[in-house]
Amino acid sequence: MVASDLDRTLIYSAAALDLAMPDAEAPRLLCVETYERKPLSYLTETAAGLLAELAGRTTFVPTTTRTRAQYGRIHLPGPAPEFAICANGGQLLVRGEPDPDWRRTVDERIAARCAPLAEVRAHLVRTADPAWLRKERVAEDLFAYLVVERPLLPDTWVKDLAGWAAERGWTVSLQGRKIYAVPRPLTKSAAVAEVARRTGAAEILAAGDSLLDADLLQAADRGWRPGHGELAATGWSAPHVTALDARGVAAGEHIVRAFLRAASPDRAVGHDGLG
Repeated sequence: MVASDLDRTLIYSAAALDLAMPDAEAPRLLCVETYERKPLSYLTETAAGLLAELAGRTTFVPTTTRTRAQYGRIHLPGPAPEFAICANGGQLLVRGEPDPDWRRTVDERIAARCAPLAEVRAHLVRTADPAWLRKERVAEDLFAYLVVERPLLPDTWVKDLAGWAAERGWTVSLQGRKIYAVPRPLTKSAAVAEVARRTGAAEILAAGDSLLDADLLQAADRGWRPGHGELAATGWSAPHVTALDARGVAAGEHIVRAFLRAASPDRAVGHDGLG
């Protein structure tokens, strides 16, 4: 079973591609998401071919903090996944439909251990400065996030918020221009464990770039993280997690190749993805 974060792990916006090579040497890209009729997210064509093969060989589970609507804009190569995890583990999709039993379980865990979403959202809005706050949103009635002007964000604001949230059973993550406040029981790893239980998966491979992916990587048998993102910036590591040097869309290609190699140890995957 392969459970992978999407944004800045497998797929990349134009701003996150990090194409450091000369233009003539840049890889060909495949657009896998449009938003408001404009291209938004990409992976390399090589990664696309490898991912299609991976999805045909394994139980491939997209595992994202995106809402169901945001996830629905993405069209990954290969067969449609039987399972997908959205809202940081709050929504388990089975053949594209949300599983109500799983959502009920998540809601019960959050209610038992965390301050209400309304309290956390009110604190975010009250303490954010309009000078750097651009949007505030609630996702799936599960967690809240802000969209900010990162250069104007005070260095201590996120740290102070994290301390306040921790006392109420919530965690905080800064990813690019977004600041997430998420209930502590709302994890990708819990939803992945449920999929593993249903499928009988003997091994879990995982990848992710942010602090919200740390629990997913910890719970996996083997994992990979790119050379960018919160985990790289903080030096996060685990014995079974490979820290890649590659950054940007090149890291996405490395991760898919690593997944395929681990899932098919008898098959060599060369630079072009061919045996």
